[in-house]
Amino acid sequence: MTRYRIATRPHLPYPGERLARKKGTGGEFYELRPYAEGDEVRRVHWRAYAKTGRLYTRVETAPERARFRFFLDESESMRLHGKLPYAQKVAQLLLKIARQEDARARLERGPLTALRPGRGVLVLLTDGLDPLPWARFLPRRVVLVQVLSPLELNPPFREALLQDVETGEALSVGLGEVEAYKEALAAHLKALRLLALRRGRYALLRVGEAPLPALVRQGVLELL
Repeated sequence: MTRYRIATRPHLPYPGERLARKKGTGGEFYELRPYAEGDEVRRVHWRAYAKTGRLYTRVETAPERARFRFFLDESESMRLHGKLPYAQKVAQLLLKIARQEDARARLERGPLTALRPGRGVLVLLTDGLDPLPWARFLPRRVVLVQVLSPLELNPPFREALLQDVETGEALSVGLGEVEAYKEALAAHLKALRLLALRRGRYALLRVGEAPLPALVRQGVLELL
C-alpha cells in the first residue's frame, strides 16, 4: 500500500524547514567526517574516497516528526458551488495522513476570523477569497490548500448581477467586468501561492477533481 506524508518544507528558499539541523540518520546531508571503526559501510561516501583516497562517513540530519493543526474555513463564500463539502473530504484525507506522524492532530472549523495562533504546521483549507492581509494572517509554517469551483476560476462571458455573500454588496457585470475579475483573480492566486510556498506548501484544488493525485502533483503530499 502506498504511503504518503504531508510535505511541510518551504518549496522556495525561506527559513522554517522541517528537518532539524542536528546530526542523526535518515534525513538530509549534514557533513562528512573521517571514517571511524564501527561506522556503517552503507554510509561511506565513496565519491570522496575516489577523490582523496581516504574513507569518509556521510552524516545526515535527524528528521523531526511534524506537529499539525488543521483549520477548515466555513466562511459564507465556502458554502457556494459545493466548496465546503469537497473541502471537508480533502481535510479528512489529509488528517488521516497527518496522524501517521502526529496522533494528536485535530480539525478545527469556522470562519477565518476564528483562527487562532497555535503550535505546529497549520494546514488551512479555504477558498482564499476573504479580503485579509494574507502576509500577516498566514503563520510562518503553513500548508495552504485553496479550494475553488470551476465556475469561479472560469466564469462564463455574460451579463449578470453578482452579490458578495460576505458583504451583501451587489454589482452589475458585463464582459469587461468578467475580464477584469479574471485578471484580478489570477494576480491574487499568484501572490497567495508565492506567499504559501515561502512558508510551506500550496495546492489549488478544483471542486470535483480527485484530491490525492492533485495534492501529490502540486507537492503537498510526498511518498514515504
